[in-house]
Amino acid sequence: MNAKDFSTVSGVGPSDASLVVAARAGEEWACEALFRRYAPLVNGLAYRTMGRDEDVDDLVQDAFLQALHGLGQLHDPQAFASWLSAIVVRTAAKTLQRRRLLRRFGLRPAEAPPDIDALVGSAAPPDVAAELRAIYSLMDALPVEQRMVLVLRRVEGLELKEIAQAMKLSLATVKRRLTDAENALRRLLQEARAKVIGVAKATNRRGEEQ
Repeated sequence: MNAKDFSTVSGVGPSDASLVVAARAGEEWACEALFRRYAPLVNGLAYRTMGRDEDVDDLVQDAFLQALHGLGQLHDPQAFASWLSAIVVRTAAKTLQRRRLLRRFGLRPAEAPPDIDALVGSAAPPDVAAELRAIYSLMDALPVEQRMVLVLRRVEGLELKEIAQAMKLSLATVKRRLTDAENALRRLLQEARAKVIGVAKATNRRGEEQ
């Protein structure tokens, strides 16, 4: 059996379901095809979720290994993309939790600020870019569980039910975490603005004294 046996009607290649079935049967070409098809999606999701590209490659590999070794748990083979994305989200959350724990005990150095320009992109409309800049500039100050929900909602644009499914949480828990995250983000933005205003006033006073 080979790739030609799983051609779609459109002729663009095997469907996800066909590739999953073949991969479950031990066909290496199918595993490779799934990786090539979804590597860009997984890389992008991992990067936006983590906020920086450090260790993204490792996260992507871990997520694909989990997915390919766990194909027997996938009830709907055609739903591979959303199932894989959920694995990426949970793997990213665990990675962030582990990093913060290591930093807390002095076993990992502080990380450099995220490259906000790269995360936002030049094609984003001004209002969207402003919101993304605010989110990513303060992301590290949020608890991981709030951070993940906020990114999935405000950056990835997922519905609350989709977030609940991806993170294996109840809808009520997602709503609560999102509310807490938005309140925390609002508070952090207010504090940041207050600091900017304070610095500006101090600079003006020094100029007047001179």
